[in-house]
Amino acid sequence: MFDLLERMPAEIAVLVAVMLVTLAVLGWSLFTLLHGPRARLKRRLAAVAGGSHGAERRLAGRMPQRKSVQARLKAVEGARARNFGWRLREQLLQAGWNLEVWHYLAGSGGLTLAVFALGQVLGLAMVWSGLAALCLGVGVPKLVLGVAAGKRLKAFTAQFADALDVVVRGIRSGLPLGECIAIIGREMPDPVGAEFRQITEGTRIGLTLHEAMTRAVERMPMAEMRYFAIVLAIQQQTGGNLAETLAKLSEVLRARKRMRDKVLSYAAEARASAAIIGSLPLLVVAMLGMLAPQYIGVLFTTEPGNLLLAIGILTEAAGVMVMRGMINFDI
Repeated sequence: MFDLLERMPAEIAVLVAVMLVTLAVLGWSLFTLLHGPRARLKRRLAAVAGGSHGAERRLAGRMPQRKSVQARLKAVEGARARNFGWRLREQLLQAGWNLEVWHYLAGSGGLTLAVFALGQVLGLAMVWSGLAALCLGVGVPKLVLGVAAGKRLKAFTAQFADALDVVVRGIRSGLPLGECIAIIGREMPDPVGAEFRQITEGTRIGLTLHEAMTRAVERMPMAEMRYFAIVLAIQQQTGGNLAETLAKLSEVLRARKRMRDKVLSYAAEARASAAIIGSLPLLVVAMLGMLAPQYIGVLFTTEPGNLLLAIGILTEAAGVMVMRGMINFDI
């Protein structure tokens, strides 16, 4: 790398060196912000209290002290208008990453600049350096975040029915609801244990159970958690046998899980076919690159080849998205 810098013109070498130093300083700053004691305390308070003071004031303005059951259900189920920043923050919460939105964006931007600078140092064309920077700096972090969030949501769904059974047994034995939630937070593994611990900590710092459950639904926006919040909201308004209601809810959630597993097993063949069809063009390009590089190299070294390659990438991406939409089922 230093040899390449020596062979480059002085102006470009200075520019690359400045970019590398800037990236190093940015990385050190991000590390300090993310892992310092003040950052840990701020993340913990934000996770328990649920967002900024402005969001608190807007939420308080929308939720008066006394509400009908219908208004409470709308507050739990109704999704407010969410911009890109809010959706990204929600996904970070679902993945269990203790990051602010600007931390994620700064890290993604720094990675994009680093990949672009590395491509320029290695002598790639600016188009390919930019494409690689976008794929590795923007696409890969978003993909990793989506996979982590989906994995955590799936683990939460698998454990949630057992958590409801703990609440049912505790209420039938005479324990209050708050103590049952605290037991789940202490005894059950993450992510269910972590979410119920945040509910308990929220009620301890002054939030009502309804407000704590609203924040839990924001962190875990799935039907199972919404059902649980709705049952608690109705029970607080109208009373009734909470243990019996939660027992029936647990049965419904287990039936939903069985149906979901059955649909996924039926769609396994279609998923395998989509994966094979989607990966074939990439495998063919890789094999031709090894067996006949002069044949496939035309796509990368000529303008018509670059155009055909761009068209192929776009049609491949469109086909993958269409197949994904055909084999994904919302249950």
